[in-house]
Amino acid sequence: MIFVDSSVWIDYFNGRQSWQTNRLDNLLPNVPIIIGDLILTEILQGFRSDDDFETVKSYLSAFPFREMGSYPVAVQSAQNYRILRKKGITVRKTIDVIIGTFCILEGLLLLHDDRDFNPMVSHLSLKVLTPE
Repeated sequence: MIFVDSSVWIDYFNGRQSWQTNRLDNLLPNVPIIIGDLILTEILQGFRSDDDFETVKSYLSAFPFREMGSYPVAVQSAQNYRILRKKGITVRKTIDVIIGTFCILEGLLLLHDDRDFNPMVSHLSLKVLTPE
């Protein structure tokens, strides 16, 4: 199963081409994609049009959904942030630490376009999709 970060979904819905959006387009009909509550919020909050909001909300409701904000995820996210800080690495957005930690705990591959995940790959064993 694949977890797709909002950085990719937002580009995808805005029609921006990248290897990540192309990969998402290829994965959609063939591989189960998980949607998390935090990702859903980040995607939907950007739509100005009510019609676009409703269309995308309906589209994304077809994917398996997971709540990400559990107690174990919160505690491990704080630990992971602290591990990175001790190595001199500061992740810019707490939500990215939560997303990365969720993927690690759930054994999900992450498709992203956000440099905040890079130290989690090298120091926390986050598994990510890479260009083919």
